[in-house]
Amino acid sequence: MQPATHGEESHRIAPTHIAAVAWRSVLIPAALPALLLVAVAACAPQNSPPQQIEAQNPSVTYRYRGDQELLEANQKAMNYCNQYHSVAQTENIHNESDGSKTVIFNCTALPPAQVATTTTPGANMVYPYRTDQELLEASRNADLYCANRGSQRAVATVVTNLDGTKSVSFQCTP
Repeated sequence: MQPATHGEESHRIAPTHIAAVAWRSVLIPAALPALLLVAVAACAPQNSPPQQIEAQNPSVTYRYRGDQELLEANQKAMNYCNQYHSVAQTENIHNESDGSKTVIFNCTALPPAQVATTTTPGANMVYPYRTDQELLEASRNADLYCANRGSQRAVATVVTNLDGTKSVSFQCTP
């Protein structure tokens, strides 16, 4: 083939031009998803703060037999939770196969001051109860009552009444 002369148009395409067109037709479609990914990533926040997924309060578990041991476990749980500036809240009470029971206390943030009952200072606070949960609640209320009056704790005495019901009395001690 002869080179084109003046006035004639060449319909011939240089081989380097063909190679460049071929590479563009392959590279542009292949690179498009990667370019879109970079563009989206550039729009996303670069430094996101850590997000809390789960948190658990400290807890403590005690095995006990009888009401007096339950009250002792409650007092120990209160002391344990105190190191976390928290109070012990009963999560669950389980009956064990050997006849004992297990109580789980969760340490929760201190509640606002509450008055449990209206009694005169130094007088016994008496609470009837039927379940371990009610006994623990009475103990917690007595402790709050005493704490609101400047005492450190309430001393408990458990009594089984003549009719078979139970009651617990508390007295604030310095």
